[in-house]
Amino acid sequence: MMGVVNLDKPVGPTSHDMVSLLRRLTGTRRIGHAGTLDPLASGVLPILVGAATRFSEEMTGGAKRYEARIRLGWRSATDDGEGPLERSSTELPSVDEATGALGRFIGVIEQRPPAFSARKVGGRAAYRVARAGEAVALPARSVFIERIDVLGWEAGPDALDGVIDLRCGSGTYVRSLARDLGELLGCGGYLAALRRTEAAGLRADEALPPGRLEELASAGRLGEAVLPIGRLLDLPRLDLEPGDAERFCHGATIRPAEAPRDGRHAVFRDEQLLGIGRLDEGVLQPEKVVGKTGR
Repeated sequence: MMGVVNLDKPVGPTSHDMVSLLRRLTGTRRIGHAGTLDPLASGVLPILVGAATRFSEEMTGGAKRYEARIRLGWRSATDDGEGPLERSSTELPSVDEATGALGRFIGVIEQRPPAFSARKVGGRAAYRVARAGEAVALPARSVFIERIDVLGWEAGPDALDGVIDLRCGSGTYVRSLARDLGELLGCGGYLAALRRTEAAGLRADEALPPGRLEELASAGRLGEAVLPIGRLLDLPRLDLEPGDAERFCHGATIRPAEAPRDGRHAVFRDEQLLGIGRLDEGVLQPEKVVGKTGR
């Protein structure tokens, strides 16, 4: 079994919990995920099965889409609802002010990861350092936010909640966006809820919750949930003739009969993914080889 399961992670479990679930259901330990979701987040979590784990880097990168609820008027030590939370004494902004401030975050921006994150600080995960009571100073890095659409605002006596549809590049922390929006407005802010609606070419409206995967496994039909990894690789396709495919699978450098533009390609024989190779002036060098030609 090799491919990707479009899992709809519920709020509560960790991403590793979902990996453990698929290990139990498939009977294999060769399971991974592409793009961690925090326990308080739900939505698309691509689960890589078998040799598809070799493509974790390709599946983790790329655009993401989220539906997020940002709560203004409060601050959180974790930048999300896990807290502890502290109410701000500053007056809440108007809807127009908050909407206008969101526009400041579109494009390439410098973003500081949350202190409670898996980023490394001196070889240790930042969240471990923070939980030990030590100061955490993570450097800012460039991220890309393509678009922010406001779905609605809800005003309460002590908070202003904004629900947004966010499209962004890999590595963007939505918790940091909520925190930074609150700091820009001077009232504080944190991420109250998050659902990933798209990642790695997968959509939340087609994702399967854990219970459904349990049902399929019990019926001996879990294979129906495993999508071909080749469909999801965001790379140009290169098809090889039988002889070239055999040599590629053995790690040999080849010169395909038809060579498109230079760069990385997903390499196929018929509809079978053989791996990823890099073309340079018509010469194909294997980078990741997973398939046999079926001969």
